[in-house]
Amino acid sequence: MLALAIMSLALALLPAVLAVVNIASLRAPASPPTATGLVSILIPARDEAAIIADTIRAALASEGVAIEVLVGDDHSTDGTGAIVRRLAEGDSRLRLVAVPPLAGGWTGKNHACAALAAAARGDRLLFIDADVTLAPHAAAALSAHAERSGAALVSGVPRQVMRSLGELLTVPAINFLLLGFLPIPLMRRSADLSLAAACGQLVMVSAEAYRATGGHGAVRASLHDGVTLPRMLRASGFRTDLVAGTALAGCRMYAGFAQAWAGFSKNAHEGMATPRALPVWTILLFGGHVLPWLLLAVALVAGLPSPVVLTALAAGLVSLAARAAITWACGEPLATIPLHPLTIATALAIQWSALIRAARGLAPVAWKGRSYPAEPG
Repeated sequence: MLALAIMSLALALLPAVLAVVNIASLRAPASPPTATGLVSILIPARDEAAIIADTIRAALASEGVAIEVLVGDDHSTDGTGAIVRRLAEGDSRLRLVAVPPLAGGWTGKNHACAALAAAARGDRLLFIDADVTLAPHAAAALSAHAERSGAALVSGVPRQVMRSLGELLTVPAINFLLLGFLPIPLMRRSADLSLAAACGQLVMVSAEAYRATGGHGAVRASLHDGVTLPRMLRASGFRTDLVAGTALAGCRMYAGFAQAWAGFSKNAHEGMATPRALPVWTILLFGGHVLPWLLLAVALVAGLPSPVVLTALAAGLVSLAARAAITWACGEPLATIPLHPLTIATALAIQWSALIRAARGLAPVAWKGRSYPAEPG
């Protein structure tokens, strides 16, 4: 038991130390008075009538850089296109793009993004999800950072809005995995593809680099462009970078537990849920963030020696401290801290469920009314 407790402490310390380094390294981009060039803000939308107007208004309120806003109506059935057309009557910077029928071998979002990019006129392409609300300075700040850093792709995780227990149990895993396990200083110095990362909710790409590499067309079968797009660009010799996105945008990505489970399941195979990776991730995450509390409970009930109790408690407290630091840095709800062990357990359950379903050849992933193979590509 003492050996297990010591192992748990070591596994908890790894992301805690890395989180401290990453939080110090990951800064919001400075916002200059003006940024050069034209930024095309590209919004793929499929049945987003409830939220698309607010998303567009926030994008049109961008300051410090010339913009155009293109919304791709991906065969919506709820009046999304009509809302965009009505708003476009009052602002010439807004255009509606009719996304062609989905072609074979493409996933829906990549297909819509490619159609938007083809119609865009900007020097930089800012892809945002339809549930992302941009801050007024976001487009200018990202564009200026890309110019200063020389990165062809710049991304950040928006402030995640969570309004239900189901969201609190799932969404916080995004920032924890990013800040706890990606060495951001090394990512900036190395061209290694395994260090490539982006958040598909908020991605700015140089139009020149995008078109030179094939853009979303080069990753057309992917369900996780936050992983595959930066890897593709790095493979072609371009630099990618991450910035703190909390002050740049906000996003409520899922409404409730069922939607979050389905959403995280659809791209699991391009993240953790592979036969090689998931056992390793299970050791890292379960061992450092769930096991300490189980060991502590067993040690207290069984009256085990104090070294076991103290070591397990130390591991648990280190785990919560790392979660607290990330919660503070990312502006997430304080409830994510005590819920952290359950969040990690839920994340692993989603990944293992996705892997098992793919291995058994069960039903394909369904998202936005479309079905995709359980293991794309």
